[in-house]
Amino acid sequence: MKIRKLDQHEIPPMGLMLLADPSQMLVSKYLERGECYVMENNNQIIGVYILVPTSTDKIELANLAVEKALQGNGIGKMLVLNSIERAKMVGYKMMEIGTGNSSIGQLALYQKCGFRITHVDRNFFIRHYDTPIYENGIWCRDMIRLSQEL
Repeated sequence: MKIRKLDQHEIPPMGLMLLADPSQMLVSKYLERGECYVMENNNQIIGVYILVPTSTDKIELANLAVEKALQGNGIGKMLVLNSIERAKMVGYKMMEIGTGNSSIGQLALYQKCGFRITHVDRNFFIRHYDTPIYENGIWCRDMIRLSQEL
């Protein structure tokens, strides 16, 4: 398996990215502002993330996704750790990430990778999505923001 930056002429794996965020409009905005990285296995894209600069010393890890059939095998953790290393190499001092209040697995993963909860953006998903999102039997309403110093 290898992780590489998606070339400008390549079509981003939108189907995979929509697993992380069901809004194609928001995913497209991340792609416009950031750099997309993909994990490949046997020339098949199995994971993705986007790094979006938010200031001169802060970067956001956005749209982290792993193929459904491969989730729970440590691929997400490899992607998170790779994103942290890339951000450090470029000189960023802080990495931020956001996920839904219903994203129990993601919240655990991010904390295992060194992120700490910084605040809650109440009703984020109600304000930004037309259709209610349910995950793990929980209504996804709030954005949980996490960060870590690099």
